[in-house]
Amino acid sequence: MNPIIDSLVAIFLVLATGWALKARGLVTPSHWAGVERLTYQVLFPAVVIHTLAVADLSRLPVMAMGLALVASILSVATVLLATRTLMARAGIDGPAFTSILQGSVRWNTFVALALAAGLHGREGATLMAIAVASMIPLLNVLCVVVLARYASGQPMSPAATVRSIAVNPFIWSSAVGVLLNQAPWPLPVALVSYADIMGRAALGVGLLVVGAGLDIHKLRQPRPAHLLAIGLKLVVMPLVAWTLARQFGVSGTPLTITVIAAAVPTATAAYFLARDMGGDAPLMAEITTMQTLIALVTLPLAVLFLG
Repeated sequence: MNPIIDSLVAIFLVLATGWALKARGLVTPSHWAGVERLTYQVLFPAVVIHTLAVADLSRLPVMAMGLALVASILSVATVLLATRTLMARAGIDGPAFTSILQGSVRWNTFVALALAAGLHGREGATLMAIAVASMIPLLNVLCVVVLARYASGQPMSPAATVRSIAVNPFIWSSAVGVLLNQAPWPLPVALVSYADIMGRAALGVGLLVVGAGLDIHKLRQPRPAHLLAIGLKLVVMPLVAWTLARQFGVSGTPLTITVIAAAVPTATAAYFLARDMGGDAPLMAEITTMQTLIALVTLPLAVLFLG
């Protein structure tokens, strides 16, 4: 379990560093805003494109793993959408609801890839790429649509919603990555290396920005919104994914990777999407940090008992 614990502790320390940099004023608010845009528009898409483009998807249980993870996302999202009216009556507004949903269904690709490679080497990394290909397009379409519907308090028009999806960096980068993966010619080594180098910068910079957006005092008083997102993401999601994967005949290492993909804390990219589309970004940052800390316990347990 050491690779799991080491990766999660490292991520939490980077979040704390971002908070400390902002608290001490070493980086000005205007500079943080520029770094946010760079990370959201350039660095994170580079990770998505590189991961999908170089993955060997031909010899692995793509369909079974993909179906289990997609069905898990849709199951949790359906429960949240079905209870939206009840949440509104409990005082959870639209922007807060979008952060709960993102916190409940999105996943930290960097943590998942690091854990998969640490536990199962190249096979684990390739299997995790299946999860990337299966989950990223669905998650980003789902989250963009939900944010477009609930974040501003007034629904976007269908045309505006389509535009939001089309220009979303994670949507177009997923499409580019899949297309490159299926290209009939070898990808230029220089371009693959370029995407790899750009993507490596995303993890550290992205986590620093999320940490800078954190109000540490609110972590002392968890609210129902925090607890709901934590419970759904770290407990319910891996249980649902494990159950469905077993039903679809997934076992061995692919089952372990499926559990990891479902059990990792929510994506740091969710914070940038919330900031970009009017969601509750502070709540999103709090959920991200809380889940990362709590996952130090829940993720090893999920791998041990389900994987």
